[in-house]
Amino acid sequence: MEKGLVQIYTGEGKGKTTAAIGQAVRAKGRGLKVLLIQFLKEKKGSGEISLLESLGVKVICSKGGKYKWLFLDKIGEDEKRKIKTEWTILLGKITQEILAQRYDLLILDEINVAVHYGLINEDRLIDFIKKKPDGLEIILTGRHASPRLIQAAHLVSEVKNIKHPFEKGIKARKGIEY
Repeated sequence: MEKGLVQIYTGEGKGKTTAAIGQAVRAKGRGLKVLLIQFLKEKKGSGEISLLESLGVKVICSKGGKYKWLFLDKIGEDEKRKIKTEWTILLGKITQEILAQRYDLLILDEINVAVHYGLINEDRLIDFIKKKPDGLEIILTGRHASPRLIQAAHLVSEVKNIKHPFEKGIKARKGIEY
């Protein structure tokens, strides 16, 4: 790819990760090399991971997947420091992986939430974005995209919640929400 841009999918509505995964499928359909990093999620809980991997998308789920994002505000400072250290190392590994493997598309799923809760250093992430290879497209997903990240992006889409089945007590459904 000649010129890679930075995209953000944010907002309170459902569909941010789904949109990013759709972009991964489109990219693979055009022969692009895709890397998906999922923060706050585990491989075993996501129905799309095995399919993406069978298409040749490399998927890495952070070690912090055992922490449910709804409860991040209840994590103690010691635990936050531990996760932040792990994820800072992961961000360094991602940089090395991108340079070594020459990916065309990098999806950082739920990274906006990780930044919001102080688990990823925002300055470091913005520096990562500024120093990305010219041909690398980056997609950042998750609620709470900061004004600085929004300013650093070329495209920002906000997913707005108007109505959701959770509001009526309908739980997440296998194959639909996960």
